[in-house]
Amino acid sequence: MKTKLLLSAVLLLIPALNSCKTETREVPVTGTDISRYIGQWTIDIEGGGVGWLEVRQEDNYLDADVLWIGGSVLPASYVFLARNEYLVVQRSNNVVRKTDSNNNSLKSQVVTSWMEIRNEGDKISGILLTPRANGLSVDTTAFIGTRLPPVPPAHDLANVRFGEPISLFNGKDLTGWKLIDEKQANGFRVVDGMLVNDPVQKEGERVSYGNLRTEKEFNDFNIKYEVNVPAGSNSGVYLRGIYEIQVVDSYGRPVDPHNMGAVYSRITPSSAAEKPAGEWQSLDVTLCERHITVILNGVKIIDNQPVHGPTGGALHSDVFAPGPIYLQGDHGKVAYRNIVLTPIVK
Repeated sequence: MKTKLLLSAVLLLIPALNSCKTETREVPVTGTDISRYIGQWTIDIEGGGVGWLEVRQEDNYLDADVLWIGGSVLPASYVFLARNEYLVVQRSNNVVRKTDSNNNSLKSQVVTSWMEIRNEGDKISGILLTPRANGLSVDTTAFIGTRLPPVPPAHDLANVRFGEPISLFNGKDLTGWKLIDEKQANGFRVVDGMLVNDPVQKEGERVSYGNLRTEKEFNDFNIKYEVNVPAGSNSGVYLRGIYEIQVVDSYGRPVDPHNMGAVYSRITPSSAAEKPAGEWQSLDVTLCERHITVILNGVKIIDNQPVHGPTGGALHSDVFAPGPIYLQGDHGKVAYRNIVLTPIVK
């Protein structure tokens, strides 16, 4: 018997009948087997970036969300299985192009990049193909991924045991802190007992400011800190180097996963508890077994909610590994004080 597999169907060639009996043989339909890709994956990107992918089987189609290095978790524009060999995940963006040298005419186009992904059990590998602006070639970036297990049930925080508090900032200098990339400029300094970041740009040149991290690394913990954000400014505090708690002037805005106290682009606060720009605000954040609780200015805005993967700007893809606290230094002016971390004892 011979089996011929097409993308759309499986054709079975049945042996000739003999006078005694008819025998048939079932062949599994693998051309539509998507189960090996379904789920969540953390991604290590060529060159050092971190990503994340979730593939879902909806009622009549495949869907996916993608994080690629920085920014937000975004929906894929299209997902399909190609020749039962690899999964294609497309991402589309609107791009405005100049149509003359004087910038007098602009044209909006949709540019699509796509991931070609192959499954290797609990691992994936693939490339991202991104068309160049001239349309004559594509850039390719390799990546590998690891399947994420489901987030466990939330622990009752009333029964969690905490260790001794650790003061991360002494109010005098940057002892215990260092730049993530020592080649970048350091906009952080200590002013009147505050840890202030002021990434001022110089006229005629672009200064690349770095992010500041603790020298120590931590597992799960509670961290309390105060922050003062000027009008229109933006920063962030990363838990274990992978989950950003947003720091931004969002006073008066509707609740959004990019507002003050949100887990950036992942968990939306249940209510708005921000203070106006220029006022000191308090955050009380607990990370426990891939769940996050955030109390902003005394109001619980995230209540022991699961976080399914890294946020943009993560230092590493392993959601189970210890990591530092790090402060964004490349966005805007901000001041911190009274930064105290209390580890969870297991």
